[in-house]
Amino acid sequence: MKKRLYKIVGSLCVVLATLGIALPGLPTTPLLLAASWLFYRSSPRLQRWLLDSRLGIYIRDYERRGGMRRATKVMVVALMVTMVTCSIVFFIHNAVVDWVVGIAGLVGCYVVIFRVPNGVES
Repeated sequence: MKKRLYKIVGSLCVVLATLGIALPGLPTTPLLLAASWLFYRSSPRLQRWLLDSRLGIYIRDYERRGGMRRATKVMVVALMVTMVTCSIVFFIHNAVVDWVVGIAGLVGCYVVIFRVPNGVES
């Protein structure tokens, strides 16, 4: 039963991480790391699939460097700020949703800048 739950939650993490590539506020790498851990505990086949997939590059890069390169952090934060700003200015026409998206973007930037470790530059 526990393995089945891990597989379901791991799969949900993969889906959210995939969405996080384009949506501000959804952190891709932490979700993929969580999915990898969950798959490791429940299904070596799913973990291997994840590591061998196109998304596996995020996990391998994070593990190899011990974090995220500074240049990558700058690019990610710039992309988040751009996407949040465009969403608020052009697409969202509700003040409450504007605030939610803005706060989610700020939280995402905070996590990338201060919580994700700086990886070794190569």
